[in-house]
Amino acid sequence: MHKRQEQNNLRSDHDMRKFLLVLATVCVVVACGDHESGHAIHWDYGDEAGPARWAGLSPDFALCDEGKAQSPIDLSVAVANDEEVEVRRNFRPVSVHVSYQESTINLLDNGHTIQISFEEGNTVDVGDKQFALIQYHFHAPSEHTMNGEHFPMEAHFVHASTSGELTVAGIFIEQGEHNPAFDPVWNILPKEPGESRVLEGQDVSLDALVPTGSRTYRYMGSLTTPPCSEGVNWFVREAPIALSAEQIAAFTDIFNHNNRPVQSLNDRELVIDTPSYIE
Repeated sequence: MHKRQEQNNLRSDHDMRKFLLVLATVCVVVACGDHESGHAIHWDYGDEAGPARWAGLSPDFALCDEGKAQSPIDLSVAVANDEEVEVRRNFRPVSVHVSYQESTINLLDNGHTIQISFEEGNTVDVGDKQFALIQYHFHAPSEHTMNGEHFPMEAHFVHASTSGELTVAGIFIEQGEHNPAFDPVWNILPKEPGESRVLEGQDVSLDALVPTGSRTYRYMGSLTTPPCSEGVNWFVREAPIALSAEQIAAFTDIFNHNNRPVQSLNDRELVIDTPSYIE
């Protein structure tokens, strides 16, 4: 009896984890449905349904206007963790360990960006919590800024814990040399809303997409798309990765200006962790 109950509990935990990961995937970059009508609410980055109007499109999107811990932000006001005693006491450095492996992926043009989803197995440990990588996607230009300046693009690696908590790693993309690590995905980019592609017979190593040995900006923020939910752990790497002008153009020919304007930091703490805390 106890053994059967234990098996049921394990099955229930697994099902709940899958549900939370799917829910997080959908709500991060795809319009969540109107709870009353059951229909998806149209939002975009234009004038009529763009960031300035998101909060008025649905009561579910109220935080897009009313929230006090919103993302993205400008990172130039960060304080180094080893320089400010008060910050170090209240927002201590946290060890982050990334465990990415080769993974079969699925691509989707969801109408707002190109989203790349994964099978289970890629994780990031933040302190004593583990988060599973569920997808990454792109914005052009970057959503976070440095001294008010944008990078050409920014990648967001979205992770979820079993309790539904989200951690997002932001990676700046600058123009430089051709980056062959992106070729498997870039060669099959979907170009129409709703179009999907599956990368079959070829795994992608995610380690090649993430810079190493870089300081990391850390703060508590939100989703950068409706419903702008808060309580998201943000880690934005200081060092960018490079794509060629042709690779950047391949994305911006599909999506350009799909970035939310920067939001006020308000009374949040924004700190820079040294590379020794990020593995």
